[in-house]
Amino acid sequence: MLPASAAGAAVTTAAAVSWRSSPVEKWSPPLSTEALADVLQKVRQWQPFDCGALLDDVAVVLDDVLPPEDLLDESAQRLRGHLMQLIDIAVAAEADEDEEASRLIERARAVRSEDMPGDHRHAVGHLRRMAWTVNELLERLVATQCLREAA
Repeated sequence: MLPASAAGAAVTTAAAVSWRSSPVEKWSPPLSTEALADVLQKVRQWQPFDCGALLDDVAVVLDDVLPPEDLLDESAQRLRGHLMQLIDIAVAAEADEDEEASRLIERARAVRSEDMPGDHRHAVGHLRRMAWTVNELLERLVATQCLREAA
């Protein structure tokens, strides 16, 4: 009879020998070089969801004081970004199965794709529609538990 340590070593050696002798497929990456570069680019462009910034941007646009004309384009870009993040969150969480959330997602897509009017007063109106849509979609995602309560 073999001592316990020798028996364990014999089993380990047998397992190592059988592992080495079994054919192993050569590893290949799951994505092509181009696809990996695309994923890397998307990761670098990713911005984490920041509810505080979203609420600040909505507040600036919905404030009683009209935003200055030189900030309209920047505000529009920020609100479009918030809309896209909320739409992505809603779709990923399957919130579009909720009738109200689905309606808000469609409205968010529509208002996001509209061009900014050239007239300052109309541009502010467009920004306010976007801000209300951001706010309502955020509230619906919180109500459907796709997001935690907004700050």
